[in-house]
Amino acid sequence: MQYRKLGKTGESISAIGLGCMGMSFAYGNEQDFNEPESLATLELALDLGINFWDTADMYGKGANEILLSKILATKRDKVFLATKFGFRYRDDNSTYFDGSPAYIKQSVEASLKRLKVDVIDLYYTHRIDENIPVEETVGAMAALVKEGKVRYLGLSEASVESIKRASAVHPIAALQTEYSLFTRDVEDGILATTRELGISLVAYSPLGRGLSTGAINKTGDLSDGDFRKNLPRFQGANFDQNLQMVNALEAFAKEKGIAAAQLSLAWLLAQGEDIVPIPGTKRRKYLQENAGAADVQLSAEDLAAIDHILSKHAIAGLRYTEGGMKLVNR
Repeated sequence: MQYRKLGKTGESISAIGLGCMGMSFAYGNEQDFNEPESLATLELALDLGINFWDTADMYGKGANEILLSKILATKRDKVFLATKFGFRYRDDNSTYFDGSPAYIKQSVEASLKRLKVDVIDLYYTHRIDENIPVEETVGAMAALVKEGKVRYLGLSEASVESIKRASAVHPIAALQTEYSLFTRDVEDGILATTRELGISLVAYSPLGRGLSTGAINKTGDLSDGDFRKNLPRFQGANFDQNLQMVNALEAFAKEKGIAAAQLSLAWLLAQGEDIVPIPGTKRRKYLQENAGAADVQLSAEDLAAIDHILSKHAIAGLRYTEGGMKLVNR
């Protein structure tokens, strides 16, 4: 595994991280979650040198953090651990965002308890609260650094303005946002801002929520509990159009003798040393494939060929529902 520096911290994190969400949340029902396989996947991640793990308190209502704690109990020193706070559940299971200082204090204690750790390496606000100045949120997060409960701070799905305002309060080590061959809006100002400020960009859903894997050929391939069924990109004519891009990328990857997922991850890595994708998986088989992307070198001609494919096949549909889109880049 290759390693990259996290912002200006001097910390080395694996060039391919591990998004742990799907082990407990969003991509399926309870029967789709296999704890023994997930634990084996986490163990293998360490064997492969993948030390950058990403979770959040909302994934499975804390279940994902508890899952990770079973490995952290004996391997804490081998993991650079990131988690997030802010989403709260109502009684009807709907969510709302709370970036208040009072809730931050409550959230970090709960995460530390579930993870069974003394300190969180990277603590993100999961979104930017439109009702609370970002300075207040980050100020409360900075207090956690002083208290020794958190080492570094991160933002997720923040706008250029929010990134700059947050950075004026406390150094921001990472911005986590969706970035892939299918989602490139960060290239419109946000990436330039993170580079100006020395902030790493942690790319979530770097495989287009599974589109790049070639495993989803129709929405019927997704289980009833899979939230992707509600996303515009996975519906009707949008999905059919997006499959054309997937097929073109798969064909190019085949020419290169690599998996389509590896092509997508290698493309991201080639966009700059400050970018760290965190593909999610709950199975060892796909973890090994993803890790192998760190060894794929794309030439200038390869990157130009990919750009040509992207220019011919526009992605159709928003990346979230209308409600979800209101929470991003703000």
